[in-house]
Amino acid sequence: MQPASERRARIAGARLYFICDAQPGGRRLADVLGDALAGGVDIFQLRDKDATDDELLRAAATARRLCDDAGALFIMNDRPDLASESGADGVHIGQEDGALEQVREFAGPDLLIGRSTHSPQQIAAAHDEQADYLGVGPVYATPTKPGRAAVGLALVRHAAGTATRPWFAIGGITPVNLSAVLGAGASRLAVVREIADADDPRAAASALRATVTSEGADALR
Repeated sequence: MQPASERRARIAGARLYFICDAQPGGRRLADVLGDALAGGVDIFQLRDKDATDDELLRAAATARRLCDDAGALFIMNDRPDLASESGADGVHIGQEDGALEQVREFAGPDLLIGRSTHSPQQIAAAHDEQADYLGVGPVYATPTKPGRAAVGLALVRHAAGTATRPWFAIGGITPVNLSAVLGAGASRLAVVREIADADDPRAAASALRATVTSEGADALR
């Protein structure tokens, strides 16, 4: 297992974060994720609210192997227990998932812990609780977060001006609006459907990676 310092250094330099379930777009995870990693994904998060623990662990084994081969980080959503069992690099938690300190006690010191944030107050709180990285959004409305209001570019600008932890803009971001998100100060991007539902996940990831690398903020934070 890599120490937390090495994992934090890798997440600080990451640009493209891909999130999907165990069967993205109804396809085999290995097929979609393998292509996405080849296209430039730095971090993969397995997020599947409907899968059983056994299904999650089988998908996690596939993800762990592919991420190792590609030199990418593997994150488990919500479940520090399964993150530890599957050999994930970290766990991502939402605002409803309890205190980060408790997750850290369960997961141990070497796993990364990411926190979703939806307001300036939550961004500040995530820094106070020593989150390793932040998700900032949803920037635009997205069906992957039903009932969650879009935060718009204002929160992206706020994060760009205040965050000292690595953070990823997320939520409804597409090639059409990506330049606006990057122009607001984002330098890292997290996506679901733009890769998971793409006919060619490798090409989709490559195009996103090229844009975020060329147009993103010069100074990564």
